[in-house]
Amino acid sequence: MQRPDTDYMKTALELAEKGRGWTSPNPMVGAVIVKNGEIIGRGWHESPGGPHAEINAIADAGGQARGATMYVTLEPCNHHGLTPPCTEAILEAGIKKVVCAMMDPNPDVAGGGAKYLASRGVEVETGLCENEARRLNEAFIKFVTTGRPFVILKSAATLDGKIASKTGDSKWVTGPASRGHVHLMRHFSDAILVGINTVIADDPSLTARLDGKKTKDPVRIIVDTGLSIPENARVLTQQSFAPAVIAAGDKVDAAKARRLEKAGARVLCLPAGKRGVDLNALAQELAKMRITSLLVEGGGHVSGAFLAAGLVDKICFFYAPRILGGDGISMCSGTGPEHMASSVQVKDIAIQRFEDDILVEGYIC
Repeated sequence: MQRPDTDYMKTALELAEKGRGWTSPNPMVGAVIVKNGEIIGRGWHESPGGPHAEINAIADAGGQARGATMYVTLEPCNHHGLTPPCTEAILEAGIKKVVCAMMDPNPDVAGGGAKYLASRGVEVETGLCENEARRLNEAFIKFVTTGRPFVILKSAATLDGKIASKTGDSKWVTGPASRGHVHLMRHFSDAILVGINTVIADDPSLTARLDGKKTKDPVRIIVDTGLSIPENARVLTQQSFAPAVIAAGDKVDAAKARRLEKAGARVLCLPAGKRGVDLNALAQELAKMRITSLLVEGGGHVSGAFLAAGLVDKICFFYAPRILGGDGISMCSGTGPEHMASSVQVKDIAIQRFEDDILVEGYIC
């Protein structure tokens, strides 16, 4: 019995997921080629500059692709970039029908691939599993439609919302399973951001480390308005292919900035006010660096500042089965609204368990 179309597209989505963490600033894309009810070709986009999912699937199918149907999670490209147009390869392979989960969200090219294929006699359908495809590439969609990175705010707290004791001790709020998932989140993200207080208190590495799994370190960003970072901090001195970026104010010690840059860091001097560096200006600079996704792992001050600036797209809050009580450090600090009706609203909530810890994920309304 022939499988329904949704099964084929879900297989393509699973293939696309294999590229998570490796394809940015390109989207994750998967493709399968089906003939006579059987999948004869599979492919996914593996890295920027490498073959697209459609090309890999066609290569996998070989000569059997003629007369077949392709299921692909994103509209095939019809323009020359680092690789030739996928539409031409589809026509050359003799594929008769293309089913796309979603159109290309890039306003400069949207619809071009589907129209071109249809004009050459290929049957084109769109919209199958579109919601799943859009969720898969939520960071890419935000970046190409707004010119800003997709921002995920991560925090780990006790059940009463404390990220550290009154002395600053935070090791460890959550268990090893939760911490392992955070390292996976780092691998998936283009950049990770913390504030200078976290660097001084914890001297973190901000790398992605998972036993037995190849990972990619995110760009390390430190918000440090006064440029007070120790020059021997691990975020600046460790061996990593990912660079370190310091977001400083516009009135800092120029000599120290030169020393830090000579040592390999990049110092961004940004407008600053009483609440610190202008985070909107920082977001614009990160977009210029082709950072499509940003994982904010800061303390209460940084978390509160990003929420207040309206820059957070998604929250990932881990809760451990602990109650600290007293005057511990809260997840978000700063001046909050006077009324509950003005609080930040979160939608599309999902909950996961990591041993005894709970992860709450959701999107800012």
